[in-house]
Amino acid sequence: MRNFQWLLLVGVFGFTSACGGAEVGVGEAPNIIYINGNIVTVDNNFSTAEALAITGDKFVAVGSNEEISALAGSQTKITNLNGLTVIPGMTDNHFHSAGGGPGVDLSRARSLKEVLMLIADRIAETPEGETVITNGDWHEAQLTEQRLPLRWDLDTVAPNHPVVVVRGGHEYILNSAALEKWNIAKDTPVPEGGRISRYSNGELNGEIVDTAKRYVTLPPRPQKSLDERVQSQVNEYTMLHAVGLTGVRHPGGTIEQYKLRKELQRRGLLTMRVTQLLSVDRDGESADVVRAVNGWDLESDDGDAMLKIGGIKLGVDGGFEGGYMREPYAEPWGQGGTFYGLQTVSQKRYNEIVQTLNRLGWRVFTHAVGDAAIDQVLAGYEAANAEESIVGERWGIEHGFIARPDHFERMNALGLYVSVQNHLYLAGPSLAKYWGTERAGWTTPVKAYLDADVPVSGGTDSPVIPYPPAWVIYHFVTRDTISGGVLGADQRISREDALRLVTRNYAYLTFEEDVKGTIEPGRFADMVVLEQDIMTIPENEIRDLNVLLTVVGGNVVYENETFAEAVRP
Repeated sequence: MRNFQWLLLVGVFGFTSACGGAEVGVGEAPNIIYINGNIVTVDNNFSTAEALAITGDKFVAVGSNEEISALAGSQTKITNLNGLTVIPGMTDNHFHSAGGGPGVDLSRARSLKEVLMLIADRIAETPEGETVITNGDWHEAQLTEQRLPLRWDLDTVAPNHPVVVVRGGHEYILNSAALEKWNIAKDTPVPEGGRISRYSNGELNGEIVDTAKRYVTLPPRPQKSLDERVQSQVNEYTMLHAVGLTGVRHPGGTIEQYKLRKELQRRGLLTMRVTQLLSVDRDGESADVVRAVNGWDLESDDGDAMLKIGGIKLGVDGGFEGGYMREPYAEPWGQGGTFYGLQTVSQKRYNEIVQTLNRLGWRVFTHAVGDAAIDQVLAGYEAANAEESIVGERWGIEHGFIARPDHFERMNALGLYVSVQNHLYLAGPSLAKYWGTERAGWTTPVKAYLDADVPVSGGTDSPVIPYPPAWVIYHFVTRDTISGGVLGADQRISREDALRLVTRNYAYLTFEEDVKGTIEPGRFADMVVLEQDIMTIPENEIRDLNVLLTVVGGNVVYENETFAEAVRP
């Protein structure tokens, strides 16, 4: 096991540690005891235990069946796990939403023909001239053709309806009617940090990327009442509990979204541990940033163990199709080796923003995909640090696809954290086309981060990548991709390290490592019961882990219909 200085914990809190003479406070009996389990604690020693006890919302003892059973009182509920595996509650460090929504759902399409059929079905029920929009819960790597549905493809099913195919968070694809609707032509200026793509003959192919998306104004979604929005958020978190998630971090939300989650908590409906990053306008002046932040009327770490602010999210480059690189892309667009990706904000402006936020006492996390983007982030953070130290404040980088060895020492000098996701699992073949096989294989080099003692946690970027955390573990253990085989086999990590990514390491992002992320006395009782033993099943079965029970703060928030049978004496 790697013994990062930042991972050294003492988990006593007045109780003995896992697997050794468990005790609770004098005269107190646990509310709940689970026995005969395979409990993977993810503590410093990655130890296992047979049983655990919970009082209120905390684990109070972990150890042998004999030790823990002896703690039971007359009112203690005892569950015999019959050998089922228990792990700490899993987390997602970069979760936007579960996806779906009112747009045409492309998530299950597996070919261009299916994409076009789904769009055609929606057009058939849409009045002529009205805009048809898809959701963004898909990627071209899931399609047999492994390419985007471009303008002329869309025109075959939509000659008279503007169509906007949303692809992830960085790109739209428009048909001819949509280009005409928003007056986008061959002579339309391409804004800095954006791209308006073309076919090889020079005609627009409908691909509008990053800052160029400003030309397109999507119709507003139907307004929902407060009760409807609350219920929608409750429903989403319920879906996430079913795959074993007990905590999520929303990157770059609005203050209104934070207030909505506050309302869930006020109503007693918040069952997910939530951290939210807020966003500021990168295009305004520093005074605008100050006014916006002060207008929130929040402290930088507002909240509690169920809901809190984690900092502010910024961004400096594009996504899959626009990561800002030191070396040019391969040739997907015929630009003669001159395309280096998209720098969406200048170095000068970025430095001003992070320095301003540092003066205001706010932690910063920045979206950076390419190595040149990471260069930019490190330069900005170093500029802020030169004014007032950020070391120990746990600033971070979101994604960090193409980190280079010369970055690691600078990251460690600033005490940075990296929030990584399993994008390569879905997008591998496309990234090989964009950047070449070597760079694609290096994408999200978790082993290199760990070997350099750079702290990392794991997540999905859902809905860009589907939200099951088992997929995160599977990908980083195997480096397999959904349609392109293994990429970057040298960056495989152990199951232990992969499980740490989605449990204990997440807690460091918000200074909660002493109360979350492991099954130890004094930690919040967040745990997941699995049908399979995640540490021993064949690798190809990890992505299909079956969650039987999810517990947050000692309360069951999800129970699979087969759990009762599995624990029957």
